[in-house]
Amino acid sequence: MRKHIFNAGPCKLPDSTLKNTAAAVLEFGNTGQSIMEVSHRSADFQAVYDEAVALFKEVLNIPEGYHVLFLGGGASMQFCMIPFNFLKTKAAYVNTGTWSTAAIKEAKLWGEVQVVASSEADGFTYYPEFTIPSDVDYMHITSNNTIRGTEIFKDPDSPVPLLADMSSDICSRPVDVSKYAMIYGGCQKNLGPAGVTFVIIKDEFLKHVVADRPIPTMLKYQTHVDKDSMYNTPPCINIFGVKETLKWVKEMGGVKVMEELAIERANAIYNELENSKMFRPVVKEGSRSRMNIPFLLREGYESLEKEFLDFCKQKNIVGVKGHRSVGGFRASTYNACTMDDVNALISAMREFEAAHK
Repeated sequence: MRKHIFNAGPCKLPDSTLKNTAAAVLEFGNTGQSIMEVSHRSADFQAVYDEAVALFKEVLNIPEGYHVLFLGGGASMQFCMIPFNFLKTKAAYVNTGTWSTAAIKEAKLWGEVQVVASSEADGFTYYPEFTIPSDVDYMHITSNNTIRGTEIFKDPDSPVPLLADMSSDICSRPVDVSKYAMIYGGCQKNLGPAGVTFVIIKDEFLKHVVADRPIPTMLKYQTHVDKDSMYNTPPCINIFGVKETLKWVKEMGGVKVMEELAIERANAIYNELENSKMFRPVVKEGSRSRMNIPFLLREGYESLEKEFLDFCKQKNIVGVKGHRSVGGFRASTYNACTMDDVNALISAMREFEAAHK
């Protein structure tokens, strides 16, 4: 029996992605080989890669003048690759919690970091307003914070190259890619299985690389652009899974429909939290993520945390335990999450609350 999955990543994936990827593991097309065995240099896999890139460009409406890469190392590798390649003197970052904090730490190895805004003093419970300086090499934001559950829903206008970690909200809403020099993230939230990272990078931005800094071959973006992500063996099965998920997004109606469904799911859970006498939301209104919804027990009920998690398991609900760094609960409602999943969680919350009045 399929569980109601609220994992923060690896995440729930569309049934078609699971079915088609599983079939390809046994035999990829008519090759007589598994997708795990086929050569990444073969015409058969090249067709998979080309389709994944083409679908990504179509679904996100990526304009001309951008390259799409599929790399290893997760978004965490990008935290160091970005400043290694592009930080000459100073870069600007917004600090919204764990992952932006990690990105800032890496950037400080290569130059000055100006934190233009932070919500740390208030426990990262909102997405702070910020002004982009004009004297930096680039501006970096984390559009959705997976752990803290804050999200920015606009694409900022920037006088300098704008970079965004969109690991956990990519393809959940329309994005004006033309406003960004680079968008990147781990694919294990909305796009596919863990083990592959997407990078959307503007060709013009590649000219901003620090010319007088020796950069190892594998850490140069130009290396992967020149070889279409195949300088070394790419994560083939993961790219296949991304392709299948992007096909599903397109068939469902694209990112506009994904946004409508995301709003419906998030509103249902936040409305329940606002009206519950036992559970409460964490993030302030206006910054509440549609993808990751952290919540806590209200005063007087704190001792019931483990009991509620056990109750969820009895109801075939998994993945609602909060990140170990913050505790509490978190429902990650990525694109493949359904209203049936959401309603199951809401019903469990109501039943548990009624049993503990």
